[in-house]
Amino acid sequence: LLGTCPALAVTTSIEQAIGMGILFTIVLVGSSVLISLLRKVIPEEVETPAYIIIIATFVTIVKMLSEAFLPALYEGLGVFLSLLVVNCIVLGRAEAFAKSNGVYDSFLDALGNSVGYLIALLIIAVVREILGTGVLTFGAVFPFIPKTVIPVLKYSSGLDFSIPLFARPAGGFIVYGVVEACIAAHNWH
Repeated sequence: LLGTCPALAVTTSIEQAIGMGILFTIVLVGSSVLISLLRKVIPEEVETPAYIIIIATFVTIVKMLSEAFLPALYEGLGVFLSLLVVNCIVLGRAEAFAKSNGVYDSFLDALGNSVGYLIALLIIAVVREILGTGVLTFGAVFPFIPKTVIPVLKYSSGLDFSIPLFARPAGGFIVYGVVEACIAAHNWH
């Protein structure tokens, strides 16, 4: 349940979800490895502020790189990219794992958590993009991918079975709730 705010905000398209997942991975892996390297040097009294500075450094780097090389992604993620500084997953992994473990283990932990986060973003994004727009669009955020629109619920004949609510914030909450209910039902049995 950690980090749901950006998950609901950036999952209106598969490309945005992938972009956020990649940038999140860079921040989490980079900060976890650096915190692990510095774990014996950072005094206990200033651990959390030091972690936030390290995380903020990586967030600043990914913001600058995405603004320079992927402006559509940068624009689409908006303030949620900056909010990675205080994302509970990133700070939580620093405090729960990286500060007590070696570089290799911290790298694997961060990578595994990033992949899980990306999968969660993708599940929500696929459902929201299909139901909310009726199409799957590629090449809108990543300029190196040819622009492709695949109709799923919207057809050139004029038939449109999309439900615009799912492209809005309320739709994100609905999809998120259904996904969580499915997980709970699966774990209940």
